[in-house]
Order: sequence, then C-alpha cells, then structure tokens
Amino acid sequence: MRVQSFLIGGFLGLLQVASCSPTPKSLPQPPTRVERTAPTSTFSNNVIFSPPSNAGWTDPRVLYSRVIELSDGSLIATWENYSPEPPLVYYPIYKSLDGGVTWSEVGKVEDQVNGWGMRYQPFLYELPQAIGNYPAGTILVVGNSIPTDLSQTKIDVYASTDGGENWDFVSSIASGGEARPTNGLTPVWEPFFIVYNNQLICYYADQRDSSYGQKLVHQTTSNLLTWSSTVDDVHDTSNYIARPGMPVLTLLPNGNYIYLYEVCGTDGCRLHYRLTSNPLNLINATAYSLVSTAGTRPVSSPFVVWSSVGGANGSIIVSSGSQSNIFVNKNLGASGYWVEYSVPQPRAYSRTLMTFKEDDNLLAIMGAGFLPPSSVNQVSLSVVDLTALGI
Repeated sequence: MRVQSFLIGGFLGLLQVASCSPTPKSLPQPPTRVERTAPTSTFSNNVIFSPPSNAGWTDPRVLYSRVIELSDGSLIATWENYSPEPPLVYYPIYKSLDGGVTWSEVGKVEDQVNGWGMRYQPFLYELPQAIGNYPAGTILVVGNSIPTDLSQTKIDVYASTDGGENWDFVSSIASGGEARPTNGLTPVWEPFFIVYNNQLICYYADQRDSSYGQKLVHQTTSNLLTWSSTVDDVHDTSNYIARPGMPVLTLLPNGNYIYLYEVCGTDGCRLHYRLTSNPLNLINATAYSLVSTAGTRPVSSPFVVWSSVGGANGSIIVSSGSQSNIFVNKNLGASGYWVEYSVPQPRAYSRTLMTFKEDDNLLAIMGAGFLPPSSVNQVSLSVVDLTALGI
C-alpha cells in the first residue's frame, strides 16, 4: 500500500470503457533473437539509473521498478520517474542486450491523452499471443496516469511494436479519484496483466465501492480496446477498513495460479495468497497467510514468479517490501513450506522478479528504493543463481 501522496495503494473509481486506438503496427514475424549469451555469472546490485542529485527531482526520485525479458532475448525495464515538471512525468524505457549487465534508454511512455503524465505503478507485459489486432510480441505498458496535484487516477494502456522505442495509446481500463490511500477516497491502483483463455486480464486495486475501504478486482478484454465490467477478487465484507492491495500472480505447473496480495488496514500489510485453477474466480478461492518456516510474515508490495528449479514441482519465489530475503515454496503453495533465502539485492518497495526464459535457474531481482523520505533512490538489478542459493 502507498502512504500519503506517494504511498502504497490498491483502490476504486469510475469504470471507463476504452476506445480510441490507432491501428497497431505489425511486428516482424518471427522475432529475431538478440545475439547475446545468457548470463553465465551472477552480479549484485548493478545500478541501472541514478537520478542527478541537483536537478530538481522530487522525492522519492525513482520507485516501483519493473523488468521483463522479451521473446527476442533482450530485457526492458521501467519505473516511476519523479523527474522535474514540466515536462510531464513519464515512464522511461531502458533496454539491455547482455542479460542485464549494461543498459541504455530506448524510449519513453508519455501521457498522450490526459495531459497529466504517467506517474505511478507501471507494469510491463509482452503479449504471448495475439489479442485483437495486436500480434504476439507486442509490448504493453499499463500504468496510472495522475496529474501533478494527485486529484485523479486513470489506468491507461500503451503498446509498442518496435521493441519499446515508440509507444501508442491503446485504451483506458478504469478511472478514479484522488491518488491518496485514504478510506472514502476513490482512486484505482497497481495494475497487473496476464493472458488467460484468449483474454487479457487486468487485476488492480479499487477504492470506488463505498462498501469497502479498498478491494481487489479485475477486468478483461479480447481486443485491448474495450474492457468488461469489474469483477471482485478479494474483499472483506466484515471490515470496511481492510485494504487488500497490490495483486500479482503466476501460473504453476499443476495448472493452478498463485494470486498474491497484501492486506493493509486489518493485517499490517502482511502478504496473503490464494490458489485457483480459474484466475477469473478468485473470490471463492481459499485465502492463506504467507508465513515462513522461520516464522517471518513478509509485509507489503509483493511480487511472485515460478521457476522449474527445486524439484518436481519447481519453486514459487516471492519478494516483499519488508525483507531483502526471498520466500520460496517447493510444494505448489502449500501452507507451512515457505523457506527464506538470502539474496544480494537490497530491500525495496515493490521489487520485481524475473526468471530467464532459456535458463530459469537464473533469477533477476530489480528494485528502486523506498517510499519518501528517500532522497538516494536508484534503480538496480541483481541476478542470482537459484541452485547456488541451495534451492
């Protein structure tokens, strides 16, 4: 959850059905893989971007970083960028052709429709299949467009068909009110994408329903242009002040999905999760608290991936905002099997995790520092060998 003008959110507003999209360009088919060797050695806390110390950047300078590997083998990354305004804030797009060792800025996701800027909670996603007229390999960024005075929130989608250099507005998913995590306000927060059953699903946190301080919902699209009405995923009917937020999920080898989120308001933003074979029906899935075998209950800003390393069931790997350690479950999410492992990447608010496609023994962990006050935030990346960790 986002505190004060920046802090951890997950919340509600007015549903806006999207339209108004340019015809997408076609990607080269098939995509050409980047000529690089997947990392054979690990590295720790490699700084990708550090804002100038005297150039008017607003605290926290950078935050909420995301990284993915594209189908061509390159990596792209983005984050919340608190650069001086004007011009409007934007999501920088950085690319690496050598597995995360070196990076260069190749593009920017700029607000093309609201005149507010792209301010909070970017999420990167490469389409694994065509959705509507957008081919497999299209890169999407979904994030929260918010004006400088934080008076409104709007979850907008942008697409790139040239590897992240150029971006076009696609659609709006949801609109809400003031961007502050206060019960009774109506923002929307923290989008996350997956494709399921030939649909793109957007999960997010929603404060627009007056019955709840905050709840988790999703909407779907089959064409990226128009979106369904909202469906509740997590809400607490007995506690208005409960604030489930920051939803993320990943597919497991048994066909289940693990859906991970924080619960603020009533549980100190500790992490909870659900397991289900149907990611469109999370409201009926059993909820579990994430507790490690050492008794740790990780807090805030979760992220989750799965790796085939670790045995017949592979390993579910979780990051939180309260520990540098990662939390690993080799039993398909069964309660009581979460083990902590130390990693070199520093603790940060909303770190992201990524396993490499050609070698998912390698785990990338990216962070961009802390919520304000945090005047020294920078974006950095570590790559760790899961086997070497003992997983």
